Amino acid sequence: MNIALSAHETKEELAAQFYAVHYSVLKAHEVWALDSIVKKIFKLTGLYVGSFLSREDGGDQQITFRICCQEIDLLLFFKDGFNTELTTALDADILRLCDVYNIPVATNTATAEVLIKSLKRGDFSKVTH
Repeated sequence: MNIALSAHETKEELAAQFYAVHYSVLKAHEVWALDSIVKKIFKLTGLYVGSFLSREDGGDQQITFRICCQEIDLLLFFKDGFNTELTTALDADILRLCDVYNIPVATNTATAEVLIKSLKRGDFSKVTH
């Protein structure tokens, strides 16, 4: 599976930690993350993942494009629910496109945990776009 990892700036460290904790499951998949998260993952674990640009340089647009091209199978997007100023129209577009293309998406750790457990069990082998 192709997995995209994104986060609001205040949740990037959480995203990196989530990747590290679930590396045993995620290593079997193609994982791509925003550049700032990639750097945090490497600093935390010494591991590399594919890199999108940073959010401010167009990383969200890259994710949007890959969703439209059906090149993303699962999205982990750690949002900061307390800071609504971080939420952009592009965030809404990404989530809408996940609905359009039937892409499982998590916006918090609780849902991300459920998706990882499902991924580990192989539940997504039947998901089609």
